[in-house]
Amino acid sequence: MIQIRQIQAGEHLEFLNRVAAPGSDFPTTVSFLQTPAWAKVKPEWKPELLGWFEGSQLIGVGLVLYRQLPKLKRYLAYLPEGPVLDWTRYDVADLLEVLVGHARKQGAFAVRIGPTIVANRWYPDTIKAAIADPAVTTLAEVTPDETSHAATRLANTLEHLRWKAPKAAEGFTAGQPQYNFWLPLDGGADAVLKRMNQLWRRNIKKADKSGVEVRLGTREELADFHRVYLETAERDHFTGRPLAYFETMWDALRDEDEQRMSLYLAHHEGDLVAATTFVQVGRHTWYSYGASTNAKREVRGSNRIQWQMIQDAIAAGAEVYDLRGITPAVAEDHPEIGLIQFKVGTGGQAVSYVGEWDKPINPVLYRAFMAYMERRK
Repeated sequence: MIQIRQIQAGEHLEFLNRVAAPGSDFPTTVSFLQTPAWAKVKPEWKPELLGWFEGSQLIGVGLVLYRQLPKLKRYLAYLPEGPVLDWTRYDVADLLEVLVGHARKQGAFAVRIGPTIVANRWYPDTIKAAIADPAVTTLAEVTPDETSHAATRLANTLEHLRWKAPKAAEGFTAGQPQYNFWLPLDGGADAVLKRMNQLWRRNIKKADKSGVEVRLGTREELADFHRVYLETAERDHFTGRPLAYFETMWDALRDEDEQRMSLYLAHHEGDLVAATTFVQVGRHTWYSYGASTNAKREVRGSNRIQWQMIQDAIAAGAEVYDLRGITPAVAEDHPEIGLIQFKVGTGGQAVSYVGEWDKPINPVLYRAFMAYMERRK
């Protein structure tokens, strides 16, 4: 019989460390968004750590973030890129049932989950062919190179249990990307470099020849990163986060594990030309945030800093270097086509999760909330 109950941070973290360790056969990626520390990065949400038990054995964990509705003691129960469960199990329905029952007792009007089980993979040649084909506008129109039967079963189970898969234009503002870009790290640094395209290898070599130097930064140097990050935000037309957010993230993640988050700085002749943040949970690593200056773009600091993070991920025993979200759009005139072109040059692959799914507990409040979120767009 499956039971669910609150657990302490130490027990939660011990489970994550075990199933995320290099060489583990746990079939689900363990996201840093499911670490106990992440709750401290999101103080506007009320956190809860849950454990799934089969008898006395802990078989899964979840960080639940509760967001209260204005003027009502009703909550959205959100598990970003979680919970951390073996989604290939035969009794997934039971795992979900106890979660919904627990959330209902906590006053939740809806639950949102984001299982990190890969549904589809597209390899570099497939992505390049899709970009080159004017008849193709999105990866969803392209037959994947790999499809997971377990992910398909999970999606069918969720539909059968009346969970709702938000449309691409819908969902909570807290939503995580369904499509991401992964660089497998098998074979070591030489093999990874060989799989990169000619432009990437040339840019890395050019950065080295130009004298670009990459080093780890300190908490105090987050301010330098943030200055370049805001420059990037203005250039690429997005709203940047405040410096305090990155300082909070640094303090929370590194307090939990000193290797959890790192800052990388790329300098050329004393000038900061690129800066990035890097996150690791066991065998999975992430390129979290990146920034580059408008000046000295020709020295290719962005390529060189990525290559350093990739090498360090390999040295740390990681199996995946995650370049995070992409849009599935591959049309030549799409405003973000440059992002996927930059990432596909690494020799990695586009992956799609099963997506984020909603379980309305109070249908009336759920519909009202979704209508409210739609009006805010």
